[in-house]
Amino acid sequence: MFAKFRRTALSILLAAGFAAAAPAPVKTQSPGFYRMAVGNFEVTALYDGNLRIGSQILHGIDQAAVPGLLAREFADSNEKGVLTAINAFLVNTGAHLILVDAGLGTCGGPATGHVLENLKAAGYRAEDVDAVLITHMHGDHVCGLAKAGVRLFPNATVYASEPEIAYWLTTVPNDTAAESKKGVQKMMQPYQAVGKLKGFKPGAVVFPGVTAIDTHGHTPGHTAYLFQSTGQNFLAFGDIAHVHALQFVHPEVTIDYDTDQPTARAARLALFDRLAKEGWSIGGAHLPFPGIGHVRKDASGYSYVPVEYAPLP
Repeated sequence: MFAKFRRTALSILLAAGFAAAAPAPVKTQSPGFYRMAVGNFEVTALYDGNLRIGSQILHGIDQAAVPGLLAREFADSNEKGVLTAINAFLVNTGAHLILVDAGLGTCGGPATGHVLENLKAAGYRAEDVDAVLITHMHGDHVCGLAKAGVRLFPNATVYASEPEIAYWLTTVPNDTAAESKKGVQKMMQPYQAVGKLKGFKPGAVVFPGVTAIDTHGHTPGHTAYLFQSTGQNFLAFGDIAHVHALQFVHPEVTIDYDTDQPTARAARLALFDRLAKEGWSIGGAHLPFPGIGHVRKDASGYSYVPVEYAPLP
């Protein structure tokens, strides 16, 4: 009798629209890391956050064509600009735990500065990192190195190309970049003070299986890092591209952030050509997270082919 009454009552409630509500949306994203193998090396992409880039700072393209190109790639774009990720890459070679770039740290707002928390979510500690390789010294690559004068990677030595160190850590009279350089110098000083900042010549083998590739133009010493293990290759290429929806199909497009725009353009064209021929995996600081994939040559320009999610071997 009771069971019959309960079924009848439930039927009445359902008919009246009183069905049980779904759980509330979680409204948080999963931890920002993605892992892949490169031979015997383990590469972990770390998400630092995102910025928006307005098309008005892009050069070498008809601005009227920009909305269509962004729509073609279903790029996240609004009146504030196109969404651009900030990625860092952690590489465990077995002998070293190497971080390529350190993100924006405390130099940005709440949408950025998440390298450390995602490094922890990926199973590592900042203390585990013994080397930080800097592609270049713009704030979104070095501001995550220190906080209030304290090294955030206490056991790491920071490496950058000699031309990059010479440019950013030297201020000349009437230097138009003096203010930007002050911020960089503030991040480097805690490492310099204890002998933990080292330079290398373009093209140097920084560690076994890790070669610095000269890609200057975006900055005077901009460097990509080639990781090689058992015949497999991964190139962390820094700021070769900022807006994937535009700069692969139109690699001639430059950006205000390029110190030397003609040289930056030439570096991108040469590198894209090489990547398409070699078939190397790439990791881009400003490609959609995890920022890993390949470059394909098309009839006109190139395409970025993102990595597929896959288990580790």
